[in-house]
Amino acid sequence: MSKKKAGGSKASQHVNPAGKRLGVKVSGGQNVVSGNILVRQRGTTFHAGDGVMKGRDHTLFAIRDGVVKFAQKQGRKLINVN
Repeated sequence: MSKKKAGGSKASQHVNPAGKRLGVKVSGGQNVVSGNILVRQRGTTFHAGDGVMKGRDHTLFAIRDGVVKFAQKQGRKLINVN
């Protein structure tokens, strides 16, 4: 007769995954240089405007030096770098 209960696996129970550090990385009116990340996002919450490109994971980054400006056009949130 066993004197202990079965232990079972407890390796991956109640483990919180690390946060992915998503969100807006720069504010409107802030100076940026080419290549600076503006927003990390899942899907297109923000869309690329002038001077901004979208990466394959929907990250928005500046393609030229300038000042960040947030705008709205036809219900879309745009980010421009002028």
